[in-house]
Amino acid sequence: MSDRPGNPEPVFADIDAATRRLMVALDALEAAADRRRDADRDENELASRIQALGADRSRLADELDNSLVKTRRLERSNREIAEKLDAAIGTIRAVLDAGESP
Repeated sequence: MSDRPGNPEPVFADIDAATRRLMVALDALEAAADRRRDADRDENELASRIQALGADRSRLADELDNSLVKTRRLERSNREIAEKLDAAIGTIRAVLDAGESP
């Protein structure tokens, strides 16, 4: 390898070095594009999961609201039944007490 103007070897060496640098740069670009594609895919999967969790949360909130309404109805019914039972017990005692009196 001489630096004489008529010798084509240094030009080819420069082209080979530039080609190697270009190949390394293209490999790095391809790797970066792959990482970005993977990150985008992960981000889309995460967004889908978040959306599904939001839908589940809404469904569960509706179910909870319905359960609370049901619970309040049952409590109200329970109070009404307890009041009726207390009244019936009172009536039965009054009848029994009246039957025992001479």
